[in-house]
Amino acid sequence: MLEAVVLAGGGSTRMGSAKALLRAPDGRPFVIRIIETLCEAGLPGVTVVTGPHHDRIAEACAAHPGVAALSRCVRNPDPSRGQLSSLLVGMDAVVGPGTEGLLVTLVDVPMVAADTVRRLVEVWKGTRAPVVRPAVGAAHGHPVIFDRDVFDALRSAPLERGARSVVRASAERVRDVPVNDAGCLMDIDTPEEYARLSPGT
Repeated sequence: MLEAVVLAGGGSTRMGSAKALLRAPDGRPFVIRIIETLCEAGLPGVTVVTGPHHDRIAEACAAHPGVAALSRCVRNPDPSRGQLSSLLVGMDAVVGPGTEGLLVTLVDVPMVAADTVRRLVEVWKGTRAPVVRPAVGAAHGHPVIFDRDVFDALRSAPLERGARSVVRASAERVRDVPVNDAGCLMDIDTPEEYARLSPGT
């Protein structure tokens, strides 16, 4: 089984408000848009790893009945340890004996297309590469699929170096999947980036 985890544990200090709850151009909060995109692409459910905004994110998910049935929120008690700490919290929540892969994405990247997610899953199933990620030209985006083969490496990676150290260690076997999807690269971290995404907000 392929499990899906959305990392939303940061404090959104640069944005000044919870990024998970910002509205995409279609009006959906980022976290809702991502959950619905992943489920539209065929993922059976989504686990959202939260942090200081846990209650508000959980309430937003609960307010959307379809999303509430397909998702759950788990809280990282100390997200200041870095993004990898949230990934490990997500792994603790979802990885079991039958888990063959983990699809990981960021709440900061809300505009990825369902077709991109489907393509990544298709390539991962066909190759079982340790890391599968979308690529637009030379740029790499999200989501990223980690095969079970690198779960131990993720768990033992230094927190300060994060999952990138695992990607680098597997560089020769990483599968980059060419896609025509600028949304997989669109990382919204600041008010200026958000204004470009949603003119007039």
